[in-house]
Amino acid sequence: MEIESLVIHGGVDGDKATGAVNVPIYQTSTYKQAEFGVTKGYEYTRTGNPTREAVEKLIADLEEGIGGLAFGSGMAAITAVLSLFKSGDHIIIPDNLYGGTFRVFDKVFRNFNIDYIIADTSKVENIKEILEYDKSVKAVYIETPTNPLMDITDIEAVSLLAEKYKVLTIVDNTFLTPYLQKPLALGADIVIHSATKYLAGHSDVVAGLVVVKDKVLLEKLQFIQNSIGGVLSPFDSFLLVRGIKTLAVRMDRHNENAEKIVDFLINNSDIEKVYYPGLKDNPGYEVQKKQAKGNGGVVSFALGQDIDYKKFLSSFKVITLGESLGGVESLICHPATMTHAAIPYEIRQSVGITDNLVRLSVGIENVDDLIQDIKNAIDTGRIN
Repeated sequence: MEIESLVIHGGVDGDKATGAVNVPIYQTSTYKQAEFGVTKGYEYTRTGNPTREAVEKLIADLEEGIGGLAFGSGMAAITAVLSLFKSGDHIIIPDNLYGGTFRVFDKVFRNFNIDYIIADTSKVENIKEILEYDKSVKAVYIETPTNPLMDITDIEAVSLLAEKYKVLTIVDNTFLTPYLQKPLALGADIVIHSATKYLAGHSDVVAGLVVVKDKVLLEKLQFIQNSIGGVLSPFDSFLLVRGIKTLAVRMDRHNENAEKIVDFLINNSDIEKVYYPGLKDNPGYEVQKKQAKGNGGVVSFALGQDIDYKKFLSSFKVITLGESLGGVESLICHPATMTHAAIPYEIRQSVGITDNLVRLSVGIENVDDLIQDIKNAIDTGRIN
C-alpha cells in the first residue's frame, strides 16, 4: 500500500466490534478482568489503551518500523529515548538543534552524567573523528533538516558509521515526516517525532512518537514508557490519528507554498540569507535530494540590516507570531528568544541563530496572501 493510502488505512483501520470507520476513543483508566489473571489484553491505560495503540501501530507502518510508542509530548518522547542510556554515556548532537532538545540534554540528563558532544553532523567526518577517540559515545542524535538552519545530515552514511562503531543512530524526523523521509529505511535505529507538528497538523494536539526497527529496543522503550508514564491520552491519540489521515495532502501543499515563498525571499533585497533544503546553495542539497522526496514547509531567513526584526514580527495579519510549526496555519517565530533561547548565546551566534533570523512554518493558506503579508511586514519593519 502506498503512503497516501497508508495514512488513512494503516495501523488499526476502523473498529471491528461495531464497524465504525474511525477507531473509538477508549476513554478509560482501567479494564474489567474476566477472572483472576485473565484480561482481554488491557489492564491499565498507562500500560496500554486501544486508541493509543492505533496511533502507535499507524506510525510504525508509516515509518516502516516494527513498533511505535506514543507520548504526551515530543519532549516526553525524547526523554524516554534518552532514558535508554546510563551514567558515563556520551551522545553526539548537532550544533544547531531545537532548543528544547538541547535543554533536556544540558539541564536534565547531564545531572545523571549522560553527556553530549556538539558537532556539525552534516559533515560525517566530524562524527567519525569523535567516535575514534571517545569510546563512551553510545549514540548519534540527528535532526535533518536541523532546526532552524536547515543543515542536512546524510542519514545512511551516519547509520553505516554508527553501525561500525556499535552505537545507535537516532533521527528526529519532525520536519519532514515519513511522507517525505524514512530514516529507518536509511539505516537509523530510532525515529522521533514531535507529533504536535505536521503529523497532527492542526495546532490542537501536543504529542510525541517514537518508532524502532529492533525488537529488543522496542521492549526496552515499552518498559520505559510504562515506568515513566508520560503516555498520550486516548482523546489526543484519536485526534492524532485523525490528523495523520490528511498528512499527504497537507504536506504537498506545505511544500508547494514553501517553494513559492522561498523564490520570493531569495529575490528580495531586504532578505540577507535564506535557509531551505531545496536551495542549490545549501551544502546538503544533493544529500537531501537523495534521502527525501520533498523539502518540507519550514523556511528560515535572516532579515537585512535595514529591517527592524521586532517591528517585522509584530506586523503580520495572516501569518501568526507564535511558537511551534507544522499546523495548517502559517506560524512565524524568533528562534533566538523563543524556540532556541535555552541554547547559550555564544553557541547561537557561532552557528548563525542571530537576532535577525526568523523561522517561518509555511501553512496551507493561499500563497499570494502569505507573500503579501510578508511584503507588508518588511515595509512596516523598514528603518527610515
